[in-house]
Amino acid sequence: MEVDDNPTAKEPRHTVLVVDDNRQLIEFLTDALEELGNFAVITATDGAQGLERYYDVRPDCVVVDVRMPGIDGYQLVRALRGDPDSSSTSLIILSALVQDKEQVAGLLAGADLYLVKPVDPLELIQAIQRVLQQSEVLRRQHQQALLDDPSLNW
Repeated sequence: MEVDDNPTAKEPRHTVLVVDDNRQLIEFLTDALEELGNFAVITATDGAQGLERYYDVRPDCVVVDVRMPGIDGYQLVRALRGDPDSSSTSLIILSALVQDKEQVAGLLAGADLYLVKPVDPLELIQAIQRVLQQSEVLRRQHQQALLDDPSLNW
């Protein structure tokens, strides 16, 4: 009887859509997610292309930048959360915008997590794995907690 040295090889691969207008970052993240995270990666260089690719492939998770030409990351996240066909998809914003108000805006738009660039590839892989396990109920509870937080000045 042969023993399988790599039990994770039989697990289904999750598909991740990376949407960012920085092509070098896309290449870096694609390599890291495929090699280290065993994800299948598809990419888009702006929000409109990201929406198109989402509906073509139906990825398990979307990692999106905020600042992009045309449809920005917040608009992309809101569009995906607002559509019943994509509302349960795991969404991560990965942005160079570091202010608390930007992060809260991203989470209120519907992102599961807001990560700041530059990001360690292993941290991103762990974040993707975490949001893939998160349920829609937990997402809504997290958003409500943000709205109810008295320390945030709306």
